[in-house]
Amino acid sequence: MKKSRVLIALVAAVALTASACNANPTPGSGGTATTGGTLHILFDNPTLKEDPAKSQSLAVSAIHLMIRSLTTWKTDPNKPPTVVPDLATDTGTPSDGGKTWTYHLKPGVLYEDGSKITSQDVKYSVERTFAPQLSEGLAYHKTLLVGGENYKGPLTGQDLPSIATPDASTIVFHLNKPYGDWPWIVSMPAFTGVPKSKEDVVHYQDHPLASGPYKVQSAQQGSKIVLVRNKYWDQKTDPVRTALPDSIVLDMALNGEVINQRIIADQGADQAAFSFVTLQAALAPKVLNNPQVKARLAVSPSGALDYLALNTRKAPLNDVNVRKAIEYAIDKNAVQIAAGGPVIGGDIASTLIEPGISGYQKYDLYQAPASGDVAKAKALLATAKFNQTAPLVLISQNDSLHVAVSQAIQASLQKAGIKVTLKPEDDDSWQADSTGGKPNYDLSLSGWLPDFPSAQGSIQPLIGTSEIGNGGFNISQYSNAQVDAAIAAATSQTDLTKAAAQWGALDQQVMQDAPIVPLFYAKNAFLRGSKVTNFYLPPYPPYPSVLTVGLTGK
Repeated sequence: MKKSRVLIALVAAVALTASACNANPTPGSGGTATTGGTLHILFDNPTLKEDPAKSQSLAVSAIHLMIRSLTTWKTDPNKPPTVVPDLATDTGTPSDGGKTWTYHLKPGVLYEDGSKITSQDVKYSVERTFAPQLSEGLAYHKTLLVGGENYKGPLTGQDLPSIATPDASTIVFHLNKPYGDWPWIVSMPAFTGVPKSKEDVVHYQDHPLASGPYKVQSAQQGSKIVLVRNKYWDQKTDPVRTALPDSIVLDMALNGEVINQRIIADQGADQAAFSFVTLQAALAPKVLNNPQVKARLAVSPSGALDYLALNTRKAPLNDVNVRKAIEYAIDKNAVQIAAGGPVIGGDIASTLIEPGISGYQKYDLYQAPASGDVAKAKALLATAKFNQTAPLVLISQNDSLHVAVSQAIQASLQKAGIKVTLKPEDDDSWQADSTGGKPNYDLSLSGWLPDFPSAQGSIQPLIGTSEIGNGGFNISQYSNAQVDAAIAAATSQTDLTKAAAQWGALDQQVMQDAPIVPLFYAKNAFLRGSKVTNFYLPPYPPYPSVLTVGLTGK
């Protein structure tokens, strides 16, 4: 899961009406997307991990220009993403109550050398993620596959029997528990094809064998990776990628502010480029006050949940009425302003599930003015017979945004008669104090964005009993047997529509106990050059999809 360790300063609630369809122009793009040209994507990261075993990239990221997984995500500017088949013929057939998942590969899907992608290649790709040398990638499958806890990867000469390949086009996964979100899991980079004969632990990431529309022409980590067309990719088998540019250059190790300054200037090759660095708040006036530049700004409808965790195991916060008093007392308007205001901060939040995630239901159990309800908070404190002997300790990261938000929370609670001491910490100290199992705090300021668009990722990591301590992110120390049972039921539901309804109900069930104060849904904002089209940020994830971007002919 993505921890929002730094509150992201974001820009401009700009209405997005861009279409992902390559037949329609994106407003401000300069025209309709055409086939051809060289697209540049500008990164501040010094390296890009293009080995699928090492990658933590989402399904809309650059690695998926080169590789295809069993499933992928279909995004839309205005709707939550859906999971769709990619290498596979469907999103998976569950059996054994959701503990077994079967996939069949589409006929005619090929690598860049013209060879056929087989189920054995997919099995090997997943197995190699268990090797200690290749263990940096997303790891959800490692705890779900039977025997995964003891498996050390294929480089030892061993295979993982819980991944079966009865023939060259069929692959079957045996899980240790029912898991309805498995179709999302197999959209991750590991679930591509890697032929065993192509294994190169050190250099595979420089040239992964392409199954997507582009292959690596050259790779200089720390500088740039150049992608050119893979002639063996067949668009008829691909439901998502449009493969409009002839080539794509991934420019790395650039200064983030310089990147955005270049896109604002919109000169030369930068007209055919977009920034993969969120626009900095300091540059917001330069963008918002120039209509031509503002037209090239894409803003996510929603984003990570920034929230205040209440330590439910420590007095006085072990009293639900004290926690509810805090829910009412916090001036979310002041918090929003401290984070940059409604334009560069985000929308005020009241739920655990982020907008854009299936299962999100708009509700607010603690209805109050945006500035809070001090009278209601004081009444609840009186019911709890609240008698504070020492200030509550609020820990946060020590950057200016977290400190500003913490100060707004401190002032809010002071009005209700709750004293708070602020304890800003460096990132490592905050991480250790929040997740290390020794919670010497009362309140912790944090943020969260799931790695895949399921409400399971919005709720279970934050409130499941199993996520307390040992690096887990249940920093509220919240434990409720009924909630844990409901989590297990929703997790095992293989009908994603039914699962979404269960997660939505769970959201409200948890908030009745008030272990978390949702503060705001932080937004992301990215700039593109004037020749870039089909560029938008969906409700989730709050990042541009590189799979559909093209260039205008003008």
